[in-house]
Amino acid sequence: MWREFRDFAIRGNVVDLAVGIIIGAAFTTIVNSLVSDIIMPPLGLALGGVDFSNFFVTLKGSAQPTVEAAKAAGAVTINYGLFINAVIRFIIVAFAIFMLVKQINRLQREAPPAAPAPAEPSREEVLLAEIRDLLKARAA
Repeated sequence: MWREFRDFAIRGNVVDLAVGIIIGAAFTTIVNSLVSDIIMPPLGLALGGVDFSNFFVTLKGSAQPTVEAAKAAGAVTINYGLFINAVIRFIIVAFAIFMLVKQINRLQREAPPAAPAPAEPSREEVLLAEIRDLLKARAA
C-alpha cells in the first residue's frame, strides 16, 4: 500500500496539480487585492461613493451601518455586496485562466501529420501492372 501511495504521490499529474493549487492560492490573493483595492473604489466612486462590501439586508437584529457592525451586534444579514465582490473576483479569475489556457493551446498546436509512407502495392496491383506492361510491349 505504501508503494502504491508513493507512486501516486510522485506521479507527474499529482505534482502538477499541487503546483497549480499553490499558484492558484497566490493568484487569488492578487485578484482579491485587484478587486478590493483597484476596481471597486473607482466603481464605487462612479456610483456616488458606494462601497459594495457594505451592501446588506438585516433579517434579524438592529440595523447597523456596516456588515462588521451588524456581525458584532449579532444581527442576521444577507451580504449581497460581498457576493457582488465575489462574482467580480470570479469573473477576473475565470478570464485570466481562459487567457492562460488560450495561450498555452496556441503554443501547443500540433504539427500537421506527416505524409503517410507510400504503401507497398498489393499482390493484385503488382499482377495488374505486369499485365499492363506485357500488353504495352505487345502493342509496340
